[in-house]
Amino acid sequence: MSVNKVILIGNVGADPEVKYVQTDVPVARFSLATSESYKDKNGQRQTQTEWHNVVVWRGLAKVVEQYVKKGSKLYIEGKITTRQYEKDGVTKYFTDIVAREMKMLDSRNDSEATNYQSNAPVSQNTVKPTNTQPVYEAPDFDSSEEPMDDLPF
Repeated sequence: MSVNKVILIGNVGADPEVKYVQTDVPVARFSLATSESYKDKNGQRQTQTEWHNVVVWRGLAKVVEQYVKKGSKLYIEGKITTRQYEKDGVTKYFTDIVAREMKMLDSRNDSEATNYQSNAPVSQNTVKPTNTQPVYEAPDFDSSEEPMDDLPF
């Protein structure tokens, strides 16, 4: 048995970039910053920030396109994937988090998206209003369907 599961809570570093790989298949990419604070040996508080590349597909990508922006606070659950490409004889490697679930953690005053669907899968076309915090789940799909660009974005 093996497990590939990642849980992140952090802030979006830039507005998501959304592309459509087919007419009705969106993919969104954005960076997510997670920070950890600690005291060094001199007693000074230090903060270390890690940046994660997050990839979101289909219905969940449409939600990201509409409601997620730079600075948004998100809970992301997904898996780690790696990809590579070669350009000018140099192989480049990238590590991505493919999100399967997302919860928007902004307060109601910070984001209008907090008024939408909670604890249920998102269809590709509809999001129903509710008064609870949203949790969005990406529909299952065969990862072999994901197109591999020769140039990452």
